[in-house]
Amino acid sequence: MEYKLFEDFITLQALLKDLRIIQSGGAVKAFLSENTVLFNGQDEKRRGKKLRLGDQIELPKQDISIILVAPSSDELKLHVQEEVEKKRVTAMVKKLSQNNKKEKQAKGRTGKRPPVKFPGT
Repeated sequence: MEYKLFEDFITLQALLKDLRIIQSGGAVKAFLSENTVLFNGQDEKRRGKKLRLGDQIELPKQDISIILVAPSSDELKLHVQEEVEKKRVTAMVKKLSQNNKKEKQAKGRTGKRPPVKFPGT
């Protein structure tokens, strides 16, 4: 299978997690100790091993072969747009969380919520 690499590198742990070969980053140590993982034909046990374009990972026990390839220009543009959107949403959620925290702090000082003010009253 081909894996599109959008960054300079990806760690072995991140690759295995991204492909859902392992459930979590914490499971990687056990996975590597119980399974043969070949990096460009050599046994690899380092979860932080940096993988780059052209590298090949093989999992003989699972009959999986992965080669890291470059994305097309259209795929790269889409990836950049998705990353910009993720940052926008993250910033919005952070701002909402800060506002909620301020509201809770204001409520905590008085013991109740600030009064609602209606126009004209």
